[in-house]
Amino acid sequence: MSYHDPVMLTECIEGLQINPAGIYVDATFGGGGHAREIIKIINTTGHLYGFDQDEDALANTLDTENFTFVQQNFRYLDKALRLNGVRKVDGILGDLGVSSHQLDVAERGFSYRFDAELDMRMNQGGEKKADEVINTYSAEELQSVFSRYGELRNSKTLAQAIVNDRKIRKIRTIGDLLKVVDPLIRGQRNKYLSQVFQAIRIEVNEEMEVLKDFLTASLKVLKPGGRLVIMSYHSLEDRLVKNFFKSGNFDGELEKDFYGNINRPFKLITRKAVSASAEELKINSRSRSARLRIAEKLAEPNG
Repeated sequence: MSYHDPVMLTECIEGLQINPAGIYVDATFGGGGHAREIIKIINTTGHLYGFDQDEDALANTLDTENFTFVQQNFRYLDKALRLNGVRKVDGILGDLGVSSHQLDVAERGFSYRFDAELDMRMNQGGEKKADEVINTYSAEELQSVFSRYGELRNSKTLAQAIVNDRKIRKIRTIGDLLKVVDPLIRGQRNKYLSQVFQAIRIEVNEEMEVLKDFLTASLKVLKPGGRLVIMSYHSLEDRLVKNFFKSGNFDGELEKDFYGNINRPFKLITRKAVSASAEELKINSRSRSARLRIAEKLAEPNG
């Protein structure tokens, strides 16, 4: 199965500061590109857990005793690790976003490049599909999705156009949706459609809530001194990661204890998001929008 080349591979591996005997998590296993590099470093007493809810990723599992594939959404990180007898880990890697494999398989419905049913589920066993969002959400709900997750300026017009069109016939396929969207495009077509599809995909997969759950669970299971390495691909994700690294919450508000001391959960290893090098940009187009942040968990307040 064709998966993308791992983005910022060297930066991610260096950011994890891998202890060969440590326990690590690749929370977004996908094609296993990052995982293969981690496995090269850890020894027989170390272990890597690879999470992916997409059953297609099963084809890429690593045939080694110190690797365990967990077919689970990474929002359940702490619970799934406990089921595997693990309570604390030395490092966690998360490469957010859609894989090239998911985009390139037409029937998954992630890309406007193909005509297929409106699906967009990252977990193929999930109940909610994109066609449910398009055909059952009210105009107000659709406007909210396109505005919040796609940051589209004409989200109200687009939402109303969808509602009007589906009164005549159900919008079942990507082609059906494009017939509604194309006359309303503002600016560059590819960028606009990417924003529309991103918004629907985020809603279908509850990506913002999933990311919040994952980050909260990561803080819980990381050992003091453990590294959290996260790559995001759009500003909504990056803002959540930035705020959480700074403050341990998603508003970015620093909290103080009874004595007025600021409670910081992490030491920031990267003060600003890291972008891919010019060399990588030439050979890996997916790296263009990637933003890498690295943080190290501080000691628990009670020692």
